[in-house]
Amino acid sequence: MTTTVETYLLEGCGRCPLGGTPDCKVHPWKEALIELRKIPLACGLQEEVKWGVPCYTFQGKNVLLITALKHYCAMSFFKGVLLADPEQILVAPGKHSQSDRLVKFTSASEVMNLAPILKTYVFEAIEIEQAGLKVSFNRTPEPIPEELQQKFEEDPTLRTAFESLTPGRQRGYLLHFSQPKQAKTRFARIEKCTPNILNGIGLNDKYSRRKK
Repeated sequence: MTTTVETYLLEGCGRCPLGGTPDCKVHPWKEALIELRKIPLACGLQEEVKWGVPCYTFQGKNVLLITALKHYCAMSFFKGVLLADPEQILVAPGKHSQSDRLVKFTSASEVMNLAPILKTYVFEAIEIEQAGLKVSFNRTPEPIPEELQQKFEEDPTLRTAFESLTPGRQRGYLLHFSQPKQAKTRFARIEKCTPNILNGIGLNDKYSRRKK
């Protein structure tokens, strides 16, 4: 797994077989990611790499990620639902997302044009951490296996990628993960499917079947 931001920008997160190849989803968004990186650094956040992607923290608390997905790259706020969002630029990764909010980009010029506004959002996110505010979570109507929820808590990028899937693909994975009676088998299924989820591939997609 990638341990430096420089490596991430060159080779990707290193969590799936596409890392370091032309098919890695980081490559189309490299210039935009470089511009996104400048914003949290200019706001005084600490740069780290967590879960193979650039993560920016304030006094040890996670504030935001910058990451690449199949159709866009994004700045993802861990507690984005608490941001005022006067510009209406934040979107939920999926319909059941209760905390994370993204700003999506498809070019470096979009990032540069929005940089002043993004900085105000970052500073507000810092204030939220300083105030100790927390997100109040509601129970999701969709049954998520305990093992998958644990993986989401350990790996926010997996949660973001999963919630970016279509509802049908999400449901397919949830049914697949919930079927085994033993927890170790459920964990094994989640681990096996993680690379496909990160690449936006559904359980029953042709590409997914070829890779099994």
